[in-house]
Amino acid sequence: MAERRYALVLLVLCAVLWSTGGILIKWIALPALAVAGMRSGIAAVVLLLALREWRGPWSWWHVSGALAGAVSMLGFVVATKLTTAANAIFLVYTAPLYVALLSAWVLREPLRRADWLTLLLVLLGMGCFCSEQLTPEGWVGNLCALGSGLALAWLIVCLRKHAATAPLTILLLANVLVAVAGVPFMLTTLPDPVSWGGLLFAGVVQLGVSTVLYSKAIPHVRAIEAVLIPVMEPVLNPVWVWLLIGEVPSGWTLLGGAIVVGAVTTHGLVLVWNTLRAHAEMPYTA
Repeated sequence: MAERRYALVLLVLCAVLWSTGGILIKWIALPALAVAGMRSGIAAVVLLLALREWRGPWSWWHVSGALAGAVSMLGFVVATKLTTAANAIFLVYTAPLYVALLSAWVLREPLRRADWLTLLLVLLGMGCFCSEQLTPEGWVGNLCALGSGLALAWLIVCLRKHAATAPLTILLLANVLVAVAGVPFMLTTLPDPVSWGGLLFAGVVQLGVSTVLYSKAIPHVRAIEAVLIPVMEPVLNPVWVWLLIGEVPSGWTLLGGAIVVGAVTTHGLVLVWNTLRAHAEMPYTA
């Protein structure tokens, strides 16, 4: 019970750390793919240090999960370049819907009515959150964002499939693949000292530490929970922009964010309550 509550707290913390990515990418004076590659390269070092043992053997789930993780990270960067940020965010964060469909089929983790209600509210909130900037233009970028969401869903399924043995190794390999893909873009220009500071924070804390925390949380939650709770990440992005740049979020952004945070928070509180109640109803044995 304590492990489950601890895992839910870790997922919220992951969402907070991941949400700083947008402001960091704007701050670092480098092409987006160079930032993605360097950030993942630094994060890979952090993950390697955190990896106590390399558990094998490798399976199709490990390899496909790592590839999906790399595709998801790169797809989001490319989508952000080719379509509006709102399109990219909305289409990537349809991932909970795909996880919901895959969970029962692949993981045998059936969804409850509360899961479906939370999922619908999250999609509604994301629609409100992005409504002012959603456009049909940039169809290549939209496809990249959609592919990124599908890849993210498959990554989470693979992490849950091997939650007890290899979540961190899958995430490590995913970051290595992103770093390799970003090498050609890293060579075009060198970061200045300020950008190096941003890259170090992004690689070590924003991606590295958060990924370690995520790998610790995922064995103790269902796949749908592992994707629904971190969906607060894009909602928190405007908060950082508001605090650091002074750009005030619009009414639709605030409404959508409130719906997402409210739905996810309520879902988390219900999970904790049900866990506490189930523990209290367990027969006492001396």
